[in-house]
Amino acid sequence: MARGTRKTAVLKLGGVGALAALLFAGGLQLASAGENNRPATTAAAQTVNCPTVRDKLPAVPAAASAQVERELANLDQEIARQNERLARQAVRPEGGPAFIDNAILGPLRSKRVAVLDRIEIAFNRIGAQRPDLDALAACSLNAPGVPSAVNGGAGQNGAGQNGNGNAGGQNGNAQNGNGNAGGQNGNAGGQNGNAGGAARTVNCPRVALPAVPAAAAGQVQAELATLDKQIAEADARLARLAVRPEGGPAFIDNAILGPLRSKRVAALDRIEIAFNRVGAQRPNLDGFATCGLN
Repeated sequence: MARGTRKTAVLKLGGVGALAALLFAGGLQLASAGENNRPATTAAAQTVNCPTVRDKLPAVPAAASAQVERELANLDQEIARQNERLARQAVRPEGGPAFIDNAILGPLRSKRVAVLDRIEIAFNRIGAQRPDLDALAACSLNAPGVPSAVNGGAGQNGAGQNGNGNAGGQNGNAQNGNGNAGGQNGNAGGQNGNAGGAARTVNCPRVALPAVPAAAAGQVQAELATLDKQIAEADARLARLAVRPEGGPAFIDNAILGPLRSKRVAALDRIEIAFNRVGAQRPNLDGFATCGLN
């Protein structure tokens, strides 16, 4: 990744470390800190507004914990995916006035219904009382610049942000989850700390950006959404791994963290190029590519 001289005034936007996740303090005017440390501009994209699930669950039996964690990760992954789509929609609108309802919110509700049903079944399968999660399926839209609340990884607390750095250090982990969808609402069962067997989550550094020029805001926001999606996908894979382990001791490094770093390098490079393309000083984001584990 080409390096440029950093601007002395770097704006660090906080908070999902866990997705209370979260847009740009842009080149136009300052706005509230956003998701994944995204700057907030007047051209900021909307994000999906879905009810959090983790904090609505009864105590999760140990035998159901891994399955529940996997499905919570699936919910966050889908939020990150749709936020990425909304970011692209802000740059290149498509469809008529009902496009977002028909192509984003409607399908999102159907996917959430299926995931919530699997969470209920996980309780029922081991003889625990089946919770009623039907009311948590439908999502709406946040105002531009407002981050999506997410469920976050095991052991994380807080309002769902989609931030950098996983739970607690995200760009805002759909939190970009630059960082895992952060700002999460406690663990399954409303506690800090899951019942045994909880999956780990990736821990990515929070991306700190200088003021984003208005002409680059759409591209930068789309790439931050991509970072969040990558974190959510990695967390979903870790959740599956907690249920069905595979590979040797280096599997997570080789199959999850290594590929995640490569994807982040590419996304961060595209952010740098977005600055350079409009004649702004190119930031050096190399240090935000490598992630660890929570």
